[in-house]
Amino acid sequence: MPVIEKSGYQNPPFYFFNAHVETIVPSMFFKVSDDLYERERLELPDGDFLDLDWIKAGKSKCIVITHGLEGGSERFYVKRTAKFFRDKGWDVMAWNCRSCSGEMNRLPRFYHHGDTEDLSVVIDRVLQENYKTVVLMGYSMGGSMSLKYLGERSHGSAIKGGVFFSVPCSLRDSALQLLKRENRIYEQRFLKKLVEKIRIKAEIHPEVSLEGIDTLKDFDTFHDRYTAPLHGFQDKDDFFASATCDQYLSDIRVPVLIVNAQNDPMLGPACSPYDLAHQSDFVYLETPARGGHVGFTLAGNNYSYMELRAEEFIDQEVISPLA
Repeated sequence: MPVIEKSGYQNPPFYFFNAHVETIVPSMFFKVSDDLYERERLELPDGDFLDLDWIKAGKSKCIVITHGLEGGSERFYVKRTAKFFRDKGWDVMAWNCRSCSGEMNRLPRFYHHGDTEDLSVVIDRVLQENYKTVVLMGYSMGGSMSLKYLGERSHGSAIKGGVFFSVPCSLRDSALQLLKRENRIYEQRFLKKLVEKIRIKAEIHPEVSLEGIDTLKDFDTFHDRYTAPLHGFQDKDDFFASATCDQYLSDIRVPVLIVNAQNDPMLGPACSPYDLAHQSDFVYLETPARGGHVGFTLAGNNYSYMELRAEEFIDQEVISPLA
């Protein structure tokens, strides 16, 4: 049943007339200026670190937010979500993947869509606070990472559920979508940022080679050249096969909601797992016709459909059954 047969996202601003506007305008122009966080640096066993940004008010429940590719806790969609749930009576922890907190991480490796080892360390830290209820939220890559984590570890977990938007549930299918000419703008934007980080890495770590870096033309070549070797994969195909979260969804045992717009320019059809959601008692899938990628803007509202839908799902499917 958990394929949700309802209209979902509605009432976008009138000038949001296609998927690219729905995706790009929020990303480039929306801001949350509030100073929300208290930062904690978490030292890792391998000698690296993660920066965690907290909103603590002594509440009994906590939202853990994981950002998207080349995002961070300061991205507008993370801060907006953090502010929303703070005002709804939650503590919040928005963490930054390695290299995404404003300071380069120490080791040659970065992060990737299946990097559940770091997420596990972060969640272990949150659970030290003895919250009664912990819920995960993730956007794009952050959703992929969080769903994989729940599939690997949700049996007996203290995590009570999750809500995820614009999730590349199939990494290979998402990569194919980004190779389309009309979507290359997104791939090239991400690639530019990642290449800049590789250049910084190479100054610190001589084993990170810059040979041929100016000829990298797409994510496939980047993954073969850097993602795979820096993170222990054989090549891009091994990375896609190992890190993709769709193979873990059937093992999830807490209620989770995936919301993927049908017009998302970064997601192919396989990113919306209809068959699995029909068969699962825990994985809810909603695929509104519009919304773009991490967009879902509402006309005349300070918040997006993402915050409002997350609150609704958490209240109905996570909090109420626990009462």
